[in-house]
Amino acid sequence: MTPSLSVRVWGEFACFTRPEMKVERVSYRVPTPSAARGVLEAIFWEPEMYYLIDSITVVKPGKWFSFRRNEVKKVVSIDEAKKCMTGKEEVEPIRAGAGADDAAQRNMLALADVEYVFTAEVRLTRKADRKTDNVPKYVDQVMSRAAKGKCAHRPAFGCREFAANFELAEEPPTVANGLSEDLGLMLYDVFDPTNRKTDRNVAPKPVFFDAVVTNGWMDCHPDRVQIVRPGTGRV
Repeated sequence: MTPSLSVRVWGEFACFTRPEMKVERVSYRVPTPSAARGVLEAIFWEPEMYYLIDSITVVKPGKWFSFRRNEVKKVVSIDEAKKCMTGKEEVEPIRAGAGADDAAQRNMLALADVEYVFTAEVRLTRKADRKTDNVPKYVDQVMSRAAKGKCAHRPAFGCREFAANFELAEEPPTVANGLSEDLGLMLYDVFDPTNRKTDRNVAPKPVFFDAVVTNGWMDCHPDRVQIVRPGTGRV
C-alpha cells in the first residue's frame, strides 16, 4: 500500500477558477485536485517526486461572495528587466490602477472562510535515483515541513493574494453538516495523472473528472474516479 499524508489547510478567501469562464473569475464549489497539488508543492517539491491527490475533505465549505478587482493584461518582459538591471534602459512599468491602459476590471465570484484536508500519495518520477530516492523518504520530509510550518513559498487558494495556512493533519477531520453534492465535470489537473510516472518532461494537458462530494469527502484518486480527456471521451 502506497504511503499517504494529510495536510489541513484553511484561509480567509479562495477562488478555484473554472477554466470555461474566459473573462470573469468564478470559483468551483470546492478545490480541484490541481489546486490541492499546488498547495502541497508549495510546502515541498523535488523533480524526483510528485503528488497524487487521493481525496479532499471539505471541513468548511465557505460562503459565496463577489467583488470587482483590477487585473493586469500583460506581464513584464524578462529581456526589458535585464536591460534595466544593467542600466541600459528603463523598464516600462505595468500600471494596474483603475483606468490605466494595462488594467482591466473584472468580477470575481469567490469563497470566504474555507477549510480543507488534502490527502495525497507521494510517487516517484523517472528522474528519481532508485538507489537513494524512495517514497518514505519524501513522505517524511513533507510531513516534517508541514508540522513545522515550513514552505518553499506561501501556498495560496487559487490567487496569490488568497494566502493559505497549513499544518500537518494527524487526526481525521471533524466535518459538521458535511457538504453532499454532485458537482458535475471538474478540472482534475493540467497534467494527465497517467503520464506523471512515465514521462520525463510532462507537457501540460488538462483532464477532467466527475466530481461528487459525499458528507464533505471528495474522492480524487485516478484509479477510482472517471477521468475525462478532451477529444477522446470518457475512459
